[in-house]
Amino acid sequence: MIEIFSANKPNVLVIGDLMIDHYLWGGCERISPEAPVPVVAIEKETTVLGGAGNVVNNLLALGSGVSVAGVIGDDENGAELAAMLQSVGIESEALLRQEGRVTSKKSRIVASNQQVLRYDHESKAAISDLLADRIISACKSNIQLYDIIVISDYAKGVVTPYLAQGIIALGRREHKKVLVDPKGSDFSKYTGAYLLTPNKKEAVLATGIDIVDEASLKAALLQMQSTCKLHTSLVTLSNEGIALYDTRMRRFPTVAREIYDVTGAGDTVIASLAFALASGTSIDTAATFANYAAAVVVGKIGSATATMEEIESYASSLHQTSSEAHIKSSEEIAAIVQHAKAQGQRIVFTNGCFDILHVGHVKYLQEAKRFGDLLIVGLNSDASVRTLKGDLRPINTQEDRAYLLAALDAVDYVVIFSDETPYELIRTIAPNTLVKGGDYEGKTVVGTEFADELKLVPFVEGKSTTKTIEKIEGNRC
Repeated sequence: MIEIFSANKPNVLVIGDLMIDHYLWGGCERISPEAPVPVVAIEKETTVLGGAGNVVNNLLALGSGVSVAGVIGDDENGAELAAMLQSVGIESEALLRQEGRVTSKKSRIVASNQQVLRYDHESKAAISDLLADRIISACKSNIQLYDIIVISDYAKGVVTPYLAQGIIALGRREHKKVLVDPKGSDFSKYTGAYLLTPNKKEAVLATGIDIVDEASLKAALLQMQSTCKLHTSLVTLSNEGIALYDTRMRRFPTVAREIYDVTGAGDTVIASLAFALASGTSIDTAATFANYAAAVVVGKIGSATATMEEIESYASSLHQTSSEAHIKSSEEIAAIVQHAKAQGQRIVFTNGCFDILHVGHVKYLQEAKRFGDLLIVGLNSDASVRTLKGDLRPINTQEDRAYLLAALDAVDYVVIFSDETPYELIRTIAPNTLVKGGDYEGKTVVGTEFADELKLVPFVEGKSTTKTIEKIEGNRC
């Protein structure tokens, strides 16, 4: 996976319009006789944090620590929202209640995985400067706890120009990056932020520049950077990915295969950017990571999140990551396998020394991959190779062997094991298919009791590490 981890998980402060996303799920088989509308038979009802709360959920899914600040109503929806935050362990000392305010709740009716209707309960009145000062003061008292600040503006009245400028000024004084997901046509209230994350439509409205090609895109990015005094200017381009400008313009193309629902994709982007930047990565790495995360969530229905395991699995499936990203410990592979099985993927496992990689190895692994969705290769450590083949082996170190295997398109993950056999590793993975070479015909294969099936793949005649070594030694004589 893209290397974005720090020694400690980042802590992110999220400020903005918190709301409840309410879903009514059902099926539709007829049109109402009363009006030309579908009749949806409700089968289940769910609620999740929405608005700035969806940014919170995305950060939690990535493993971040999160605190929130904002204003909700002193009503039933507000009590429900506060309880939802408490249930996931969110610090909310800066979450204020305003008498008479209606806490935002968006209800969606989803029939056969298609959203057919949404209705809202909410207040949009701007909060007072007095309430804004209380939020700023609460954030200031705990500012050293946060690695980065996210302002999530849904234009529901919480992120006023006064609050936005107060938080941005606080961030600059304390050397904390402030990332903003903006709304409206006037971005001046976000002046001084580290970056903004408008979508293409929002950028067009704010700059007055119709983005139709590379030149107009660059002009819009430059105008936002100059007008709002941003460190980095950024625009999300839906199925065209992300564009950004700091000292030069770069494009990061989308990696989504299927798009079912773009609800909350912008929240995922800013959460991923915040997580990556707070972990110490470059903006380019952060943008690439955000693209992967967005690709995961648009393949789901509703306000969704992306876990690190999902993002890593998706990136691995595209094989656009470095070889190191495909080399895992037994603990890491256990979590990856658990998630893959939950998604209905078939796991294939094989093992070996793979000392001097040759065409026989490659064809064997390509054939093994055809038996399932995810191929995991157990690689004998240097010590176990010496036990099996003598003190003169291996020729290549376990790190080199693992790197070369991980670079193959057929191989999803490589796990180095130190035991003489991969028994414990196979028990951990419990693969759907265990693959061994054709020379195991009629022999006992370790770990078969943990697999659904055993497949034997014949080796390519005349191709082996031993023969390669013999040929090299022969040429020396």
